[in-house]
Amino acid sequence: MKVTFIGGGNMGEAILSSLLAKNLASPQEIAVSDVSAERRSVLSQKYGVFTTASNVEAASRGSVIVFAVKPQNLDAVMAELSGKLAESQLVLSIIAGKRIDTLRKGLGHNAIVRAMPNTPAQIGKGMTVWTSSEEATEGQEEDARAILDVMGSAVYTHDEKVLDMATAVSGSGPAYVFQFIEALIHGGTGIGLTPGLARTLAYQTVLGAAEYAQQSDKDLDTLIRQVISPGGTTYAAMTVLEQGFFSHIVRQAIEAA
Repeated sequence: MKVTFIGGGNMGEAILSSLLAKNLASPQEIAVSDVSAERRSVLSQKYGVFTTASNVEAASRGSVIVFAVKPQNLDAVMAELSGKLAESQLVLSIIAGKRIDTLRKGLGHNAIVRAMPNTPAQIGKGMTVWTSSEEATEGQEEDARAILDVMGSAVYTHDEKVLDMATAVSGSGPAYVFQFIEALIHGGTGIGLTPGLARTLAYQTVLGAAEYAQQSDKDLDTLIRQVISPGGTTYAAMTVLEQGFFSHIVRQAIEAA
């Protein structure tokens, strides 16, 4: 599979390295364009891929063109590539908030996949929601799915609006989880644990709880009740969370996002 990356930042590199690791593409089949000469040098030396400052040159080498630039840079990139993509090429955008119609008009191109990954994709543990334009062929969608799968789990939707809703849950969600972990660590050190031990306990507790819940055939309410003993330690903690409207605050945060 010949893949071009427009933008060689953290997320672009994460996909690139996973494609190579899973043998979905060889270094000779990958091209990266980036404005930073330092970044181009790093990617070229580290992975042996072709790099260039020219988006047009890079795009000419790929059957799939991954757009991995910052949202504020998209207009300039589209102006440069407008009318220069072949019908057979697929545009795969991971740019937050930029709709298929925006890409279609800006590029003068119809075969487009839009995806919303999250930051754990950088270690192959991401959650991606994606959709495609009507013009994208079945083969192009399969190529997109193969690329997105290297980042972790990927879910397809026919409704592009779902991507905006998913952004508030899975896209922004890692930040909510990081803040919760940080609160667990601070709570642990506040009662006398060393920072190192508090960190170890917090990370593994969140990781283990998520995997346990995912693998269980019980709903979350049942799992919560299984941990709580009436009048016990967890009961005392959950009472405080309920008094602070914990669930309501999280819902408000998602609605705000």
